[in-house]
Amino acid sequence: MHADFIAGLTGAAIVLPQGVAFAAIAGMPPEYGLYTAMVPAIVAALFGSSLHLVSGPTTAASIVMFSSLSVIATPGSEQYIALAITLAFMVGVIQLIMGLVRLGTLVNFISHSVIVGFTAGAAILIAAKQAKTFLGIDLHAGEHLSQDITYLFTHWDSLHPLASTVALITLAAGIYAHKVNPRFPGMIAALVLGSISAVLLNLAFGEEFTGIQMVGALPRQLPPLSTPVFSLGVLRDLAPLALALTLLALTEAISIARSISIKSGQPISGNQEFIGQGLSNIAGSFFSAYVATGSFNRSATNYDAGARSPFSAAFAGVILIVLVLAVAPLTSYLPKAAVAGLLILVAWRLINFGQIRKILRADKNEAVVLTVTFLCTIFLKLEFAILLGVILSLMIFLRRTSRPRLLPRVPDPESRSRKLNISLTLPECPQLKLLQLEDSLYFGSVSHVGELLRRYREHYPEQKHLLLLTKGINQVDIAGAELLVREASERRKMGGKLYLYRLKDRAARVMDRGGYYEEIGEENIFDSKSEAIAEIFNRLDKDICANCTRRIFLECGSPDPSTRRQQSEDGERSDTSS
Repeated sequence: MHADFIAGLTGAAIVLPQGVAFAAIAGMPPEYGLYTAMVPAIVAALFGSSLHLVSGPTTAASIVMFSSLSVIATPGSEQYIALAITLAFMVGVIQLIMGLVRLGTLVNFISHSVIVGFTAGAAILIAAKQAKTFLGIDLHAGEHLSQDITYLFTHWDSLHPLASTVALITLAAGIYAHKVNPRFPGMIAALVLGSISAVLLNLAFGEEFTGIQMVGALPRQLPPLSTPVFSLGVLRDLAPLALALTLLALTEAISIARSISIKSGQPISGNQEFIGQGLSNIAGSFFSAYVATGSFNRSATNYDAGARSPFSAAFAGVILIVLVLAVAPLTSYLPKAAVAGLLILVAWRLINFGQIRKILRADKNEAVVLTVTFLCTIFLKLEFAILLGVILSLMIFLRRTSRPRLLPRVPDPESRSRKLNISLTLPECPQLKLLQLEDSLYFGSVSHVGELLRRYREHYPEQKHLLLLTKGINQVDIAGAELLVREASERRKMGGKLYLYRLKDRAARVMDRGGYYEEIGEENIFDSKSEAIAEIFNRLDKDICANCTRRIFLECGSPDPSTRRQQSEDGERSDTSS
């Protein structure tokens, strides 16, 4: 609990200047950024699944809200504030419904490579956004990374070395404290040291010379009660924006929770996280908060500060309330450069260099996903970056599953039970082809599998019978079932038959309920490998068998019936392992 309190105290100190900045981006009065970091953070922490996720105002949500609401109402006006609060309520309701109907599985489509790439890109953005403050250059609200970089180069002459000195002192203190003792509240100590150095420099040289800007005194006020607008016209006008913000907010929150969980090893429940985020925005809309979601830098800071439970984020919300009431005037001594130095340290620690190296070495497809997501995060809007990463991951996944392997199987002559092996060199039965299909047989793969089956029919016309080993098939849809029926028909035209062995329950239900078993022939469906081969052997052309010397199957002949029976029993037991 002590570690959670320290982490919460650190998070509250970080969000003080951030809340004001995000409110300005969102077109809201400064205090509303702080309100959004209070109640929503507490509720999301208590009802979500992540141990480290911290909710509140974010850059992406603030920008999206401003770009849409500013067309409807004047930013900062009472109407604008009312619409922003109503929007938070609508987003929360949609999030809650999605969690209750268990749509949290949607996060499974966000691959590990997408998370790693998005996290690294977001870390670069965080560092770039703080670079101007770190260098003491007057703030400029750039929309893209290129604008921030251009602004830095074109305003290099306005750099303030003493402000950079404060940022470097804070950064160095944070690094040193973490290296000496990771459990020590080094971030708070770094902020205190940075603040002291800034005050001393300003006293010695004056603020105009040093260029060290302070956060300034914040309003000493609790979040006032508020009520969303329940007008049908307003709800209708805000519905498209509410849906877009819902997807953005959930994607941000889940992506951040999963990226932190990669380091912490904590499993994340998508459904519970949806519920937590929904309840936080609903509750926040009654306490003057606009749309809140997971924050990258505050969540990373929370984890980095040693948080062990959701109470750390809840503490951050409670401590922020206390800070605003008790020590709000003291924030006038908190330098923006010190906060920038601390956030750059957090951004650096967000980049998982080990995971990036593994992905780049292990799989070129995943490497492409990581790279595309990283670049899109830097150069496009955050929501588009995640969406493109997910789409690319799905495309690669569909490409893989649409081309399942169809491999020949033959009994191993060295095995007493003649366990079936994958081999292109061992002799096969001249009348019976054994093929193993791996992966699902669905509408996306039927074209590829159908072409492979056609080739086997054309290249091996003497093997009129086909035993399809289907235990690797996770599911069969209608298109897949129709393909099996067509293959059975083609085999009958050749004078043979199609046989199926060990369909999984889910696939078997589709085949049974759709009447496809009847079309293939229920006598051709087997649950036992030995039984299947024994029955199929009886249906083979015995004249061909009489002239065959290969002895592919046990039934082809053995010196003693009791030996054959024992081998058959051994083969039956090997069904579970082959």
